[in-house]
Amino acid sequence: MQTSYDHDNIFAKILREEIPCIKIFEDEHTLAFMDVMPQTSGHSLVIPKEPVSTLYELSDEAALACIKTVKRVGKAVQQAMNINGSTVFQHNGKDAGQTVPHFHIHILPGSLFGIKGHAAEFADPDELKITAEKIIACL
Repeated sequence: MQTSYDHDNIFAKILREEIPCIKIFEDEHTLAFMDVMPQTSGHSLVIPKEPVSTLYELSDEAALACIKTVKRVGKAVQQAMNINGSTVFQHNGKDAGQTVPHFHIHILPGSLFGIKGHAAEFADPDELKITAEKIIACL
Protein backbone atom coordinates (compact mmCIF):
# COMPACT_ATOMS: atom_id res chain seq x y z
CA MET A 1 0.00 0.00 0.00
CA GLN A 2 1.44 3.35 -1.07
CA THR A 3 1.37 6.06 1.58
CA SER A 4 1.69 9.76 0.98
CA TYR A 5 5.09 10.95 2.05
CA ASP A 6 5.26 13.66 4.74
CA HIS A 7 7.97 16.05 3.55
CA ASP A 8 7.93 17.72 6.98
CA ASN A 9 8.97 14.62 8.95
CA ILE A 10 12.09 15.01 11.06
CA PHE A 11 14.30 12.85 8.80
CA ALA A 12 13.29 14.87 5.72
CA LYS A 13 14.26 18.01 7.66
CA ILE A 14 17.60 16.40 8.60
CA LEU A 15 18.25 15.58 4.94
CA ARG A 16 17.50 19.22 4.02
CA GLU A 17 19.82 20.30 6.88
CA GLU A 18 17.00 22.19 8.57
CA ILE A 19 17.59 20.14 11.72
CA PRO A 20 21.06 19.02 12.84
CA CYS A 21 22.07 15.42 13.39
CA ILE A 22 25.18 13.69 14.67
CA LYS A 23 26.34 12.33 11.33
CA ILE A 24 28.33 9.11 11.12
CA PHE A 25 28.43 8.52 7.36
CA GLU A 26 26.97 9.96 4.18
CA ASP A 27 27.14 9.06 0.51
CA GLU A 28 25.13 9.91 -2.60
CA HIS A 29 22.14 7.74 -1.59
CA THR A 30 22.19 7.40 2.22
CA LEU A 31 22.84 9.09 5.53
CA ALA A 32 23.79 7.38 8.81
CA PHE A 33 23.53 9.19 12.14
CA MET A 34 23.13 8.66 15.87
CA ASP A 35 19.62 8.02 17.21
CA VAL A 36 18.85 10.85 19.65
CA MET A 37 16.57 8.51 21.59
CA PRO A 38 18.88 5.49 21.71
CA GLN A 39 17.86 2.11 23.02
CA THR A 40 21.52 1.40 23.81
CA SER A 41 24.86 3.18 23.43
CA GLY A 42 25.84 3.19 19.78
CA HIS A 43 22.25 3.00 18.45
CA SER A 44 22.52 4.33 14.91
CA LEU A 45 20.12 4.92 12.02
CA VAL A 46 20.55 4.57 8.27
CA ILE A 47 18.14 6.40 5.97
CA PRO A 48 17.87 6.72 2.21
CA LYS A 49 17.84 10.14 0.61
CA GLU A 50 14.83 8.92 -1.36
CA PRO A 51 11.57 10.30 0.10
CA VAL A 52 9.61 7.15 1.02
CA SER A 53 7.90 5.98 4.19
CA THR A 54 8.31 2.20 4.08
CA LEU A 55 10.48 -0.57 2.68
CA TYR A 56 7.72 -1.49 0.25
CA GLU A 57 7.94 1.93 -1.42
CA LEU A 58 11.74 2.04 -1.58
CA SER A 59 13.36 1.71 -5.00
CA ASP A 60 15.67 -1.25 -5.57
CA GLU A 61 18.60 1.15 -6.02
CA ALA A 62 17.94 2.89 -2.68
CA ALA A 63 17.36 -0.46 -0.94
CA LEU A 64 20.74 -1.74 -2.13
CA ALA A 65 22.42 1.51 -1.08
CA CYS A 66 20.83 1.28 2.39
CA ILE A 67 22.00 -2.32 2.89
CA LYS A 68 25.54 -1.40 1.80
CA THR A 69 25.57 1.46 4.29
CA VAL A 70 24.10 -0.74 7.05
CA LYS A 71 26.88 -3.27 6.46
CA ARG A 72 29.60 -0.60 6.57
CA VAL A 73 28.23 1.34 9.53
CA GLY A 74 27.13 -1.79 11.41
CA LYS A 75 30.66 -3.21 11.32
CA ALA A 76 32.01 0.12 12.57
CA VAL A 77 29.40 0.29 15.37
CA GLN A 78 30.36 -3.19 16.57
CA GLN A 79 34.07 -2.34 16.46
CA ALA A 80 33.61 1.04 18.17
CA MET A 81 31.44 -0.43 20.92
CA ASN A 82 33.84 -3.39 21.28
CA ILE A 83 31.12 -5.98 20.79
CA ASN A 84 30.81 -8.93 18.41
CA GLY A 85 27.14 -8.70 17.53
CA SER A 86 24.34 -6.35 16.65
CA THR A 87 20.65 -6.23 15.89
CA VAL A 88 19.44 -4.60 12.68
CA PHE A 89 15.74 -3.86 12.24
CA GLN A 90 13.16 -1.51 10.78
CA HIS A 91 9.43 -0.90 11.12
CA ASN A 92 6.95 -0.41 8.25
CA GLY A 93 4.11 1.91 9.20
CA LYS A 94 2.71 3.33 12.39
CA ASP A 95 0.83 0.11 13.22
CA ALA A 96 4.20 -1.69 13.26
CA GLY A 97 5.83 0.85 15.58
CA GLN A 98 7.39 3.20 13.03
CA THR A 99 7.67 6.59 14.76
CA VAL A 100 9.13 8.64 11.88
CA PRO A 101 7.40 8.23 8.50
CA HIS A 102 10.64 8.02 6.50
CA PHE A 103 12.15 4.58 5.81
CA HIS A 104 15.00 3.91 8.23
CA ILE A 105 17.03 1.02 9.56
CA HIS A 106 18.14 0.74 13.17
CA ILE A 107 21.56 -0.65 14.14
CA LEU A 108 21.83 -1.65 17.80
CA PRO A 109 25.10 -3.06 19.09
CA GLY A 110 24.77 -6.13 21.28
CA SER A 111 21.79 -8.03 22.57
CA LEU A 112 18.21 -6.84 22.75
CA PHE A 113 18.11 -7.88 26.40
CA GLY A 114 18.26 -4.91 28.73
CA ILE A 115 17.79 -2.21 26.11
CA LYS A 116 15.57 0.82 26.60
CA GLY A 117 12.18 1.02 24.89
CA HIS A 118 11.92 2.45 21.38
CA ALA A 119 11.96 6.28 21.36
CA ALA A 120 11.68 6.36 25.17
CA GLU A 121 14.08 9.13 26.18
CA PHE A 122 16.58 11.56 24.68
CA ALA A 123 20.29 10.93 25.13
CA ASP A 124 22.87 13.49 26.19
CA PRO A 125 24.08 15.07 22.89
CA ASP A 126 27.68 15.23 24.13
CA GLU A 127 27.66 11.50 24.85
CA LEU A 128 26.21 10.86 21.38
CA LYS A 129 29.01 12.92 19.80
CA ILE A 130 31.68 10.94 21.67
CA THR A 131 30.12 7.66 20.53
CA ALA A 132 29.78 8.95 16.96
CA GLU A 133 33.48 9.87 16.92
CA LYS A 134 34.36 6.31 17.97
CA ILE A 135 32.20 4.85 15.19
CA ILE A 136 33.55 7.27 12.57
CA ALA A 137 37.11 6.29 13.54
CA CYS A 138 36.21 2.68 12.69
CA LEU A 139 34.83 3.43 9.22
